[in-house]
Amino acid sequence: MHIQDIFAQHRTTFSFEFFPPKTDEASEELYRTIASMQPLQPSFVSVTYGAGGSTRDRTHDLVVRIERDTNLTAVSHLTCVCHALPEMTAILDRYAASGIENILALSGDPPKNSTHDRAKDAFRYAEELVRFVRSRSGPNGHGFGVGVAGFPEGHPGCPNRLQEMDNLKRKVDAGADYICTQLFFENRDFYDFRERCDLAGIKVPIIAGIMPITSKSGMVRMAELAAGAHFPAKLLRAVDRCADDSAVHRVGVSWATEQCADLLHNNVRGIHFYTLNKSDATRQIYQNLGVESSAALRAG
Repeated sequence: MHIQDIFAQHRTTFSFEFFPPKTDEASEELYRTIASMQPLQPSFVSVTYGAGGSTRDRTHDLVVRIERDTNLTAVSHLTCVCHALPEMTAILDRYAASGIENILALSGDPPKNSTHDRAKDAFRYAEELVRFVRSRSGPNGHGFGVGVAGFPEGHPGCPNRLQEMDNLKRKVDAGADYICTQLFFENRDFYDFRERCDLAGIKVPIIAGIMPITSKSGMVRMAELAAGAHFPAKLLRAVDRCADDSAVHRVGVSWATEQCADLLHNNVRGIHFYTLNKSDATRQIYQNLGVESSAALRAG
């Protein structure tokens, strides 16, 4: 389903994000995990892209399989780094031929220790990629749905918060249908970001990115994935009291549940769960909220 139709039909969206594994065995296990989450009826699921497009083929294969073999709507990530124009064109043509209707357009990160020359890339900024994706025909001749990233705690590559909003506005004006935010742990950061978007004239839906902490090592990994992520002292104290990762998991799920409940109370347009390819935490959050599927949440 096209993302515009999803937003038109549902007052609040609920979505999950996965990243493609590096082996066939892990890919098969992940597919089973994703398929098992169909009863939660997410509005869509998205699949990430490795740095520099390193998991491009696995991303494509997984997205196509989700679209073909489940009742889920799949959104594929697409990045600028390490992609020449012919590659970009071929990727979008493959998606169109496979029935993939929605793309999350990102500038992306180069692979670690890479000597890649960005001058060889077709696009340097997500704004340019958004415009290109919108110019291509998607499935059945219709245009692709396009999402872009937002950063409630500030873009790690742009310390000037005023310039950051100008850049985001250009991405939206280039043709983005919605904004999906980086993870955050303080809802007030999201509300401030949402208000600044409104002041900047950005009117597209803004989806809040939530990642429940499930282990101490996972929290360290989060800090690496989301450069500059702010962990509130109250959360750090709660994690520090935990004797083992089982207790950390309970704390993380409880914190994320409170975030989601507050976001729903404050009319969030959507909640996007960064699952780290696991379903337990997301299922528990749903249960804590007192619902069995996102369909029930949408109807509330």
